[in-house]
Amino acid sequence: MDKIVIGGGERLIGEVEVSGSKNASLPIFAASLLTEGENLFHNVPRLKDVLTIVRVLKNLGVKVREKEGAYRIDATEVSNDEAPYDLVKTMRASILALGPLVARMGKARVSLPGGCAIGARPINLHLVGLEAMGAKIELRNGYVEAKADRLKGATISFDTATVTGTENLMMAATLAKGKTVLQNAAMEPEVVDLAGVLKKMGAKIEGAGTGLIGIEGVESLHATEHTITPDRIEAGTLMVAAGLTRGNIKLLRCPFHHMEAVVHKLRETGTEIDPEGEGVRVVGSRRIRSVDVKTQPYPGFPTDMQAQFMALMSLSRGLSVISETIFENRFIHVSELQRMGADIRTEGNTAIIQGVESLSGAQVMATDLRASASLILAGLAADGITEVSRVYHLDRGYEGLDQKLKMLGANIKRVKEGN
Repeated sequence: MDKIVIGGGERLIGEVEVSGSKNASLPIFAASLLTEGENLFHNVPRLKDVLTIVRVLKNLGVKVREKEGAYRIDATEVSNDEAPYDLVKTMRASILALGPLVARMGKARVSLPGGCAIGARPINLHLVGLEAMGAKIELRNGYVEAKADRLKGATISFDTATVTGTENLMMAATLAKGKTVLQNAAMEPEVVDLAGVLKKMGAKIEGAGTGLIGIEGVESLHATEHTITPDRIEAGTLMVAAGLTRGNIKLLRCPFHHMEAVVHKLRETGTEIDPEGEGVRVVGSRRIRSVDVKTQPYPGFPTDMQAQFMALMSLSRGLSVISETIFENRFIHVSELQRMGADIRTEGNTAIIQGVESLSGAQVMATDLRASASLILAGLAADGITEVSRVYHLDRGYEGLDQKLKMLGANIKRVKEGN
C-alpha cells in the first residue's frame, strides 16, 4: 500500500492541466449500455473509479478498449444483466448501470453499492423513480433486481436533489415509452455533460442544468463521440493548493464557468483568481482571510470541496464556520487535521475553525477521497514532514495529483508503506 510524503513550505509555481472529470466519466460510460455500435470518449482520467466502471461494463459483456486516455466502448451485445458485489462494493457510482440496463435489456441485477464512508447516500430515490416508470423492484440478498417489459414515461419529483438519481433516471427515460419529467433534478455540470452525450446518441432531452428536465423516449440510441468535461473539483483543489502555499499557478483546461461558488469564496480569502488566455491564473495571498462556507447542491459550494477548504481555513487569520448540509459523516478528516495542529471543533454538521499561525507535519490517515486531498494540501503548507497513508482513496478520484503538485514545485513523493 502506498503513502504520500510531503515536505512542507514550498511555494507552488508553474502551469498544470486539469484532467477530465471523474463524476462526468462514470455516468457517460454507463450510458454506453443504451447504444449499439462503438462509442469513443476522449479526455478520460486515469483513475481507479474509471477502471472499476470498465470492469463492470466488461462483466456485462461490453467491449472496452483504451489508448492514451481515449476509450472505445461497444455495447452492441450485452450478454449479462448483473453487476456483482465484488465490483460494485468499491464504488457507489456502479449503481448507474441500473437504469440503462432496465431500459435496454428489460431487467437488471445490481449489487447495493459501497464507496467512501461519508454518509448513507441511499438509493431509494432511484428505485422509487424506476417503479413510477413501471419497473418491478425487489431487494434480495444485497441486490436490486429490476424488471420491465418497457419502461413508461412518468413525472418524478425528487424529495432532495440527487445527482446519480437524476442521471440514472434520465438515462432510463431515454428509451421509455412516452415523456418523463424529472422535478427537483440535480443541476450539476456533470448532469449537463451526460445529457449532451445522450442527445448526441439520439435522445430527446430538454432542461438539463435546471431543476426541471423533460425526456421524450425514443425507440433506440446510437453510438457517438464525446470529449469529457474537465474536472471542476480537481481544479478547485489545485486553486486551494496555490492559496495555501502563496503560490502562483496557471490552470489549463480549467472549467472556470462551472466554479462560480468556489471562486467567489477563494477570492474572499484573498486568493487572486483571474482568466488568463486559455487558462486561469491563481495567486495565493500572504494573509489568508477567514471565510464562512455552507455546502449546497450546485450551483452552491460543493460538498466535494469542503475538506480542502477546511485545510485552507486552518491557516486563516480569524474564525471561520463550515456547515456541511449534504453528507452527515463528512468531517472525518477533522481529527487528522487536528493532529497537524489545526484548531477545529465540530458541533453536529458544523465545524468552527480558529486559524493558527502554522501547521506541523505529522503521520495522518486518509479516510475518504476528498479527505485525502485535504491532508495533502495541509502537508504542503505545514512545517516539517507529513506522511499521508491509505492514499488509495486519492487514486479513486485524482489523476496523478502528487505528480502535478511535484511539477509545480512541491516536495512530494509516493512511497510504499513501511519504507
